Amino acid sequence: MRDPQDPLADLLDEDRRYKRDAYVFVYESLRFAHEVLGLGEEQSSEPLPDPSDNPEKTPQRHVTGQELCEAIRQYALHLYGYMAKTVLNSWGLHSTGDFGEIVFNLIRAKQMRKTPQDSRADFDAVFDFDEAFCKNFHIPPPV
Repeated sequence: MRDPQDPLADLLDEDRRYKRDAYVFVYESLRFAHEVLGLGEEQSSEPLPDPSDNPEKTPQRHVTGQELCEAIRQYALHLYGYMAKTVLNSWGLHSTGDFGEIVFNLIRAKQMRKTPQDSRADFDAVFDFDEAFCKNFHIPPPV
């Protein structure tokens, strides 16, 4: 039985291209972009509405589609190493365009926000999966 409190349940029913893990991973990659990589400019305008209706207004940080793709790449390599491409593919992710599909599905489900300048096309052809996860992969020597 489906949990009515699950914000991804309807999304997963509507768009069966991606596994739940893909949505969770992309969402966690945004946190990785902010907290670990320090990406995202603080919004100078009025903060966007908080999808959780949190009464606390904190400054919003915006990460571009290209920046999020790079954060996803780094986070995948950090978590899965040489298996990153295989893991992402198993969730239905085969190109950076798929990241854009996930992000805009999450926006539609009010789990992520966008600015008027953001576009689904911002995610297209940011990098090639084979180049990013296989050909350029290296194991650092022990220190």
